[in-house]
Amino acid sequence: MKRQERVAGIAYRWSTALRDLLIAAIVCVVVLLGAVAGPGLDLASVLLITVGSLLLATHRRAPVAVLSLTALCMLGYAAHAHPGTSAAFPVVAGVHAVVRQGHRAGAIGVGVLFLVGFFVTEPSGAGLERTVLLHGWFICAGVTGLIEKNWQAYLRQTEERAAEAERTREEAALRRAGEERLRIARELHDSLTHSISIIKLQAGVAVHLARKRGEEVPDALVAIQEASGEAMRELRATLEVLRTDVVPQGTGLDRLDDLIERARTAGLPATVTVTGEMRGLPGAVDRAAYRIVQEALTNVARHAGRARTSVQLACAEEQVTVRIENEGGVVAPPVAGTGLLGMRERVTALGGLFTAGPREGGGFVVNAELPLVEEELLERRGAV
Repeated sequence: MKRQERVAGIAYRWSTALRDLLIAAIVCVVVLLGAVAGPGLDLASVLLITVGSLLLATHRRAPVAVLSLTALCMLGYAAHAHPGTSAAFPVVAGVHAVVRQGHRAGAIGVGVLFLVGFFVTEPSGAGLERTVLLHGWFICAGVTGLIEKNWQAYLRQTEERAAEAERTREEAALRRAGEERLRIARELHDSLTHSISIIKLQAGVAVHLARKRGEEVPDALVAIQEASGEAMRELRATLEVLRTDVVPQGTGLDRLDDLIERARTAGLPATVTVTGEMRGLPGAVDRAAYRIVQEALTNVARHAGRARTSVQLACAEEQVTVRIENEGGVVAPPVAGTGLLGMRERVTALGGLFTAGPREGGGFVVNAELPLVEEELLERRGAV
């Protein structure tokens, strides 16, 4: 963002400088054409007109100094060639620019001195009439410069008010979002935490009593104990995210082995095939891949029983492919639930491609292609 602002600032300065140079060149050409149509044009006149006019292109750096030099050049031209009122054009333009920048006192001082000098250099008889005419021009230049200055100030104030209103809306939206996250965190803590704790406690007691009596602990009971413990860890991590808006570490493919082992303990024959290097993935891609495998295995257990399931992970140069397929049964509920929708939303947020549907020969397949993009881009997309 800062780099874009710097580029925009440089572009604005260049465009402003070119515009000032173009205006100064136009003034110079107009005065030169007036001099050609007058009594004659020599080298000294050309130099004085050119220097006095083109100096206006630098008026933003030192407005009063540039106006003073322009007035001196044009007074020299008026004393040398007596061209009439055309000698005042660059000074009139300079007065407008200087007043627009807020230097009214400097513009008035230079303008008065120029009018006095112009009156002195003009031939007797015509000097008073031309000076009075130029006096009106200078007043108009000052007034229009003041109007433009006030208009620009009004536009800046309008833009600032609009920006402030936008910031206020964003802050209010963020505040409401934060309050909603805290409310959800409280509800989850008060409802799910208690229920999962009871399940974990009861499963632990049952396992302990079975071992105390010398009985074999059922695999399903061990799976319930482990799953409830994992559910508590997941819930605490979720509550931490809701309260602090910080994604906890260790919620990616580094936990894939534990996930597969829990699925096998629950009676789901799952195999894993990994192709390529899975280390160093962007955090959002790593988490999305893990959650997709987790949700897909949950769907298999719920809707396909003990169907043989394969998990395939492939990391290429530009994307990670996650594919989960089972050999029998149906892994999608009769009515599409939030599981498949959540997986699709995760992949879409990362700019990837998600497909899910029946598999040839029976079963179901879930396939997600996650692009390996930079973490900064993921943050701008809102995927982190």
